[in-house]
This record gives sequence, C-alpha cells and structure tokens, in this order.
Amino acid sequence: MIKINHKWLDVSQIQPGTASAKSLETLQCLAEDSNVFEYRNFGDFNFEIQLRNRVIEAAIALDKSGPEFSTLEESQSNQRYWHLSKDGTFTLQPGILPHAALVDIFMNGGLYAFECGTAIVVTFLKAILDLIGPRNFDYLFLDLFLYDWRPPRNMALIVHQGRDYLPGDCVYFKNPDHDLATPEWQGENAILLGNNLFYGHGIGITTAQGIINELNSNRKPYATISAFLTTHIIFLDSSFYRQFQLNTSRAKPDNSPACLSNCIVSEIGSKIYLS
Repeated sequence: MIKINHKWLDVSQIQPGTASAKSLETLQCLAEDSNVFEYRNFGDFNFEIQLRNRVIEAAIALDKSGPEFSTLEESQSNQRYWHLSKDGTFTLQPGILPHAALVDIFMNGGLYAFECGTAIVVTFLKAILDLIGPRNFDYLFLDLFLYDWRPPRNMALIVHQGRDYLPGDCVYFKNPDHDLATPEWQGENAILLGNNLFYGHGIGITTAQGIINELNSNRKPYATISAFLTTHIIFLDSSFYRQFQLNTSRAKPDNSPACLSNCIVSEIGSKIYLS
C-alpha cells in the first residue's frame, strides 16, 4: 500500500504504455504489499521508482561488463583507478575522481575480480551516480572505498526482514551446508530484477531456483539442507538521495523508462489516482 502526503495512492487506472513495464511492476508490488510505503509527495515517490529502476539497470550492466567472481584475497582491479590492498580493499588512486573509478568497472569489467558483496555495493553506487550526477556523487563519496559489504560513507541503506521483495532490492540466498573449504559459497547476495529474475555476481542473471541450484552444487559431501532465499532485504534510502537529485531543467533529457511524468495525477478526497 502506498501513501503520498497522507493520502492513499490508487494505481489501478494506469494504462499500458503510460509507464514502463518495469515501473508498473514496481508500482504494483508496492501497491499490493501489506506494508504501508509513505512518501511526502509525488516527487519523492517517483524518485524511489527511478532509483529502483537504476539499480536494476546497473545490475544488468555489471553482469554485461564481466568482472570475475573471486575471494577478497584474490581480488583484482584496474590499477590506473584503484589501489588494491592485500586484504581486498579497493581505494582510489591519487587524483582519481570517485565517479570515474566507478564507471571504469562498468567499462573495463574484465580487469576486475571481487566477491558478491562488493558487486552489490558497486551496483548501488552506479544507481546513485546515474540519478544525482558526477558532481554530487563525488561530493558524497570523496573517500570512496570498496570492501565486501562494508558500505562507504554516505551510502544510506534501509535493512529489514520480510518477504515483501521489490524490484531493485538486494536479497540473500543462504547455503547452510556449504563446503567449509570454500566459504565463498556460503551464500549469494543478489539483486531482484523483477519477474523472478535475479542478478548474482559469479552466477549471473537467473531465477531464484537457478541461484539455489548453483549453491546446492557447491555443498559439502552428503549435504542434506538445500540453499534457500532468506528474509534479509536491503535497499537504498531514497529519501536521503532525493535532496541531491539533478535539476531536471538543467540536466540532459532523461529517456529512462523509469520516469512517471506521463501519468496524470488526480486527488479526490483521501485518495490520489494515477492514470
């Protein structure tokens, strides 16, 4: 259920083609969820839809870029942009702007190797960059580093438990019977792309069952407990990044299908309607 400025949002009037299929799927998931998602205004609501779509786009782009899966100790980087410590920590080379180093991962993915936690952080960062622009991104992530699931400063996250998975969420598949000799297979962080498709670094884009099957194929001998999708959900706090959104009148035209500007917003009584 969705509330905007204390009024319930009704999305049942939206016609096909008014918004992208990905946006409509996210809208329907939010509207049909038993939890209440509240926003101050339609702009805040639209920003979250855009942010979720950007996360999905970034996950697909990272998969296409082709960085390898590796343990922290075996991580690799493009040394022109990143200094790589022995423990697997990526830090910026002197004089390199944060956004440029991040973009290089998507341009030259074959030079990189990291584990799935880093892949999620990279995906979230790219989504933020695409919405707030290089200048604001560099301001927020001036001292950018990458290391497993340790978020850099100013990465604002919302973490909760449940099964109200939404497109753009990071979810976790646990593999309780993993082989102790390969701890990297104890689970998989993945981005929900929608339509039961997930991106998991090192596994690729597949269904929930596809990720489970891959994890099950990397268990200890005589394992009996199957891998499974947990209730652990993480997403970016869109309310924090909204204040840094680019001025759309000065920014280049946004042809992203995430935009809901084609929708007509009507307020009648205690409800808001999109059509």
